[in-house]
Amino acid sequence: MQISDAIIIGGGLHGLSTAIHLAKAGLNAVVLEKDHPGRHASGVNAGGVRRLGRHLAEVPLSVAAMTVWEHMAEFVGDDCGFSPCGQIKIAETESEMALLAERVGQLEALGFAHERLIDRDTLRQIVPALSPHCLGAVWCPEDGAARPCRTTQAFFRTAVALGVEVRTGLVDNIGQTSGHWRVHAEYETYEAPVLVNCAGAWGDRICHMIGDHAPLEAAAPMLMITEPTEPFISPVLGAVGRKLSFKQFDNGTVMIGGGQRGRAVPERNIAATNLAGMGNGAATVTALFPQLGPLNVVRCWAGIEAMMPDGIPVIGPSAVAECAYHAFGFSGHGFQLSPIVGRLLCEVIMTGSASLPIDAFSITRFGGAPAIGAASGDLLRH
Repeated sequence: MQISDAIIIGGGLHGLSTAIHLAKAGLNAVVLEKDHPGRHASGVNAGGVRRLGRHLAEVPLSVAAMTVWEHMAEFVGDDCGFSPCGQIKIAETESEMALLAERVGQLEALGFAHERLIDRDTLRQIVPALSPHCLGAVWCPEDGAARPCRTTQAFFRTAVALGVEVRTGLVDNIGQTSGHWRVHAEYETYEAPVLVNCAGAWGDRICHMIGDHAPLEAAAPMLMITEPTEPFISPVLGAVGRKLSFKQFDNGTVMIGGGQRGRAVPERNIAATNLAGMGNGAATVTALFPQLGPLNVVRCWAGIEAMMPDGIPVIGPSAVAECAYHAFGFSGHGFQLSPIVGRLLCEVIMTGSASLPIDAFSITRFGGAPAIGAASGDLLRH
């Protein structure tokens, strides 16, 4: 039996971030990952580093996280490929412009000024190639993007350098005895007074094992890469009325995403692409940039993400179990939040409270009866 101060289930960015912060606070953590760090959502997303468009409850966390991203090398010894190229969300109708103006007003009332409403002429200066029917946008010039694979590797290296042990093993049983958690994964049993659930799309199953309830849906957001073309856009671009997020890399290729989904089968580790969905994404891009119509798509993929009914994550203590904590369900936008969520979880574990407001993310918001068969169960891998 391996004994540590904390057991973290899930070796993605949030699990590794939590382990890093706990290690810096003097606690010895073991991270249990059923595949390898970054295998799922953390390593296969679009790498958006944005405050733009955040749920109001997420804004304080996202603003704090951005200060870490601006100095990421101080945290994990690597800038993770972060580029503050800006993020922009365009409006194509007067009603969409009104929605953006209302949004900016809400943020300003809360004391935040990072989103800026811009008119058609300013939008055209930032994105000259955009279709002329677009009326304006919200613009976050300090936001940007980073490299997901590079980021997960940097977090992993930092955690290991700080003494965190990362073990590969599928969790099949969780129990609590005499104030300590016992977790069985593959052929090993781990024991610690603290348990942290960062299991992503499998987070609801860990909840089931300890008695919590989380109505999680596993989804497979898709991304695709085109062949290279001449530079035409610098910021990451999204739209109010369309499922769209895309950016152009230095080599001229264009990454297209924004909500089109494939088929997720978490029980079998499957995230299958959907050609019709990718076609919808491509059609959306050409509606805004008609000149891209002839471009070929050269690569596509999907990852398995955890989606919550209200679109915001679960962060904080268990509703029913002592010394158990959650950070999952980031609904496709957890990448940028990862350095700050790990810090906040560490604070809650060490002191019982967080330095930023996290009540909105409590698992208690879902209500429901504790899971039948809590404290034990099986996760199948085929």
